[in-house]
Amino acid sequence: MADMPASRPAVDPITLEVVKNALASTADEMALVIMRSAYSSVVRETMDYSTALCDRKGRVVAQGLTLAVQLGTFPTVMRYVLEEFGRTAKPGDVYIANDPYGCGGQHLPDIYVIKPIFVAGQLEGYAATMAHHSDVGGIAPGSIAVHATEIYQEGLRIPLCRLYDGGVENTILLRLIEANTRQPIHVMGDLRAQLAACRVGERGLIALLERYGFDAHVYMEELQRVAERMMRAELALLPDGVHTFTDYIDSVGENPVPIPISVQVEIAGDEVRIDFEGTSPQVEASVNCPVGMVYAACYGAIRGIVGGLGYVREYRVLAQRATLTIRSDRRDHPPYGLEGGEPGAPSSNVVVSGDEECELPTMPMEAYTLEQGDRFTHVSAGGGGFGPPFERDVAAVLADVLDGKVSVAAARERYGVVISDGGIDTESTAALRAAR
Repeated sequence: MADMPASRPAVDPITLEVVKNALASTADEMALVIMRSAYSSVVRETMDYSTALCDRKGRVVAQGLTLAVQLGTFPTVMRYVLEEFGRTAKPGDVYIANDPYGCGGQHLPDIYVIKPIFVAGQLEGYAATMAHHSDVGGIAPGSIAVHATEIYQEGLRIPLCRLYDGGVENTILLRLIEANTRQPIHVMGDLRAQLAACRVGERGLIALLERYGFDAHVYMEELQRVAERMMRAELALLPDGVHTFTDYIDSVGENPVPIPISVQVEIAGDEVRIDFEGTSPQVEASVNCPVGMVYAACYGAIRGIVGGLGYVREYRVLAQRATLTIRSDRRDHPPYGLEGGEPGAPSSNVVVSGDEECELPTMPMEAYTLEQGDRFTHVSAGGGGFGPPFERDVAAVLADVLDGKVSVAAARERYGVVISDGGIDTESTAALRAAR
């Protein structure tokens, strides 16, 4: 298709909405293909993957209903794709990468599979996927080893390269990946799921282009402008000012020294400037944050602040032996409460072996060997509260009790709400709150 003319064509708002929904529907279909065809539970059940469609300039125009922090890395990765292959892309190509320090990714288990989309021999866009793979080698099963002191210990690094070259499979590369994972069936199956999703994205974008022709790109350009206008309008509603804060990662090892993350957020009109000056330099552990992930975290923070419930996961070893690696946080520095809200509950990692119970560090600098019959319990940190708990709407507290999120005892102790026979004891609640 020809490049856009200098003058901007008229945009029909109804057609704009149709194009937007068609793109979003295709990105969601890509996500469903991965979920239904992936082999590993981390992808199929945990849904640790993301999908997107990009225009021919590599800009994201549609996102699957997947993980925001992963989607936020796509713009960075696509810049590398255009830089490396923008002039040499051809029909049948597929690109692959996982290197956080060479292609803008997050960490080595997260593998990107990206397919350029052509119509009549001309590049028209990209189908992009990313999935967290169950194992890519390294010193620990699962390739999540806090005690890794350099990236070479974390697993196989895949530089941005062609997985398919003009439709021809890079068999040697696939064999190399297969030979460097403890879970070859799962990893290769998940890669095939990503490839299938890319083909679905290709089919959907081509159908859109065939229906609307050149106008499809006009509307994709307009989506970029609308998104920017909407974001700037929301930012303009925030009061101007400079806000600073320092938070801490609990750190690593048996004798942890908190790792500071300092940020200054400056709001001026419809713009935001985020500065991490004062944040800790790199540490000798697998907790450092690559640039692409920093951008993604900032995008997510601007989109909204989300608190949430903690969760408990309990495991019992049935095999003769198992290896345990842990990457948790928020024990010494639990999530903060806001506007009078209380901090969330801290995390914990407990191993019970026979009659002995052992509390493990949040991020130990070693892997642990568990024997048959041992139990491991992980409790994640809960989200910080917003507003004084004794002023919370009693009906909302009751709803949380009925949903199993808050116990009857906690409703009384933490919120001053007395629950009796599945309902609110109004008089006792009023008396308890008045005595506070």
